[in-house]
Amino acid sequence: MFAVIKTGGRQFRVVPDDVLEIGKIAGDVGSIVQLGEVLVVGGDTPVLGVPFVAGASVAAEVLDHKRGPKVIAFKKRRRKNSKRKRGYRDEITVIRVTEILTDGKAPSVGPRAKKEKPVAAAPEAGDEAPKAKKAPAKKAAPKAAKPAAAKKPAAKAKPEKK
Repeated sequence: MFAVIKTGGRQFRVVPDDVLEIGKIAGDVGSIVQLGEVLVVGGDTPVLGVPFVAGASVAAEVLDHKRGPKVIAFKKRRRKNSKRKRGYRDEITVIRVTEILTDGKAPSVGPRAKKEKPVAAAPEAGDEAPKAKKAPAKKAAPKAAKPAAAKKPAAKAKPEKK
């Protein structure tokens, strides 16, 4: 089963477990959001919306909020000594589609638990850990600065002309 959804002015064809980068939407990382603008629900008997499919939605888990690549708009008018440089970065939400819902159903799948990294067991008292190599000795400190040179006598004043 697939669906075509509309969000942020763009359309996406999605199936469960798809990961998408869409325009920023409200929702905390790890929460489930429902995208209600479903244009098509496909499968054995596809259903086309006019403009949206009634009672259909797509449930998705918010994975991350980030910023897209930097886009630079540089304009130059030749021989006019005129140029302008400006740029921007889009706000992006990364989502994972969990399920495609029809007939006004609520999402049944909650957010996935994050996988934990295995922690190495601490060595016992009898086991000795390999000794680390010592860092090489630091170089000697730089020599002290030379004493300040004697001050030069002030410039002599020139005699005034009469």
